[in-house]
Amino acid sequence: MEDDAPVIYGLEFQARALTSQTAESDAIRFLVGTQSLKFDNQIHIIDFDDENNIISKSVLQHEAGEIWHISASPADKALLTTCYNMTKESRVVTSGAVWRMPPEWESGSHESPDDPHNSHNPQNLELLCHLDNSAHGNASCVLWEPMGDGKRVISLADNHALLWDLTESSSQATISSSATLEGKGQLKFTSGKWSPHHNCTQLATANDTAIRGWDLRTMKQIYCIENAHGQLVRDLDFNPNKQYYLASCGDDCKVKFWDVRNIGEPVKTLEEHSHWVWSVRYNHSHDQLVLTGSSDSRVILSNMVSISSEPFGHLVDDDDLSDGEDNHHDEKSKEPLQDSIISMYEEHEDSVYAVEWSSADPWLFASLSYDGRLVINRVPRALKYRILL
Repeated sequence: MEDDAPVIYGLEFQARALTSQTAESDAIRFLVGTQSLKFDNQIHIIDFDDENNIISKSVLQHEAGEIWHISASPADKALLTTCYNMTKESRVVTSGAVWRMPPEWESGSHESPDDPHNSHNPQNLELLCHLDNSAHGNASCVLWEPMGDGKRVISLADNHALLWDLTESSSQATISSSATLEGKGQLKFTSGKWSPHHNCTQLATANDTAIRGWDLRTMKQIYCIENAHGQLVRDLDFNPNKQYYLASCGDDCKVKFWDVRNIGEPVKTLEEHSHWVWSVRYNHSHDQLVLTGSSDSRVILSNMVSISSEPFGHLVDDDDLSDGEDNHHDEKSKEPLQDSIISMYEEHEDSVYAVEWSSADPWLFASLSYDGRLVINRVPRALKYRILL
């Protein structure tokens, strides 16, 4: 059973911002934001045709500046946010904004990446509103409310977490509440994740080596893992099926899994990368599948089945078993399955800053390295069928 070869797409600029188009459940689509100091920056809309293994793209101009973070609305395919650098009074500041893609981008304007005539007249994004955080510092990321109606976002700016309400047309944003990181020195949020559990009332943030949990109703801290990693924490992700489980990764080359009810020790630690780990992502449907990307240029797919929502594998009803299978199944089901590294992907030659699962196909993921290389890979077929059957 041959696995499909990876599909590689090269951007002409450096890039570190990647997201899947969250509101799109049919087409396999990723958005990539570029980082160029000399030229106008762009957002590349990458469509992947799974049957024919072909990538097509559209390019939108993002003239505001280098893109450090990109996030797609969970409710409206055309909306996205970016955090970008711009020069203001001879200082470089990082701002956040909400954008709308032009209506034409979806009407078949896609081109093959090899077409020599493409990219000559990319369209502009429409600026809907700035998340004006000038009073609060530099924005590191903007998070949409998961499973929401696309009307609430959080921006992390220096040591502030700001909860914004967007108007119906998303043309105006107002701060409804905020939280501030208190302590010695210049504290800064590096990343955050809005929990899809607890009616979306919780936020997890990373600053320096600490991970903190916040209750968005009171904007008060609810837990703090002081030295979660030996060095800077780079990224966080919530298990989509287990409400108290959180994954983190950082500059100590480790990926850790936490139960936030018991923060003394991580539930599990992975030490497979040999350099900083920039990105960690749980699969949206099968939470034993965990992706990590690192500046060792590798992407690792792990099977963390022992701490997943199905630690004994696929749950089988007793009614489904014939008598002969009964005893065999009993012995097997008492043994938790073993955690393992499924695959190491080595198609990148530069630091991998982002990994993302597709919103439309749970067996497909993309990774992005700083040299502008986007690689689309699939979960190995043998594992896919083992999980499903």
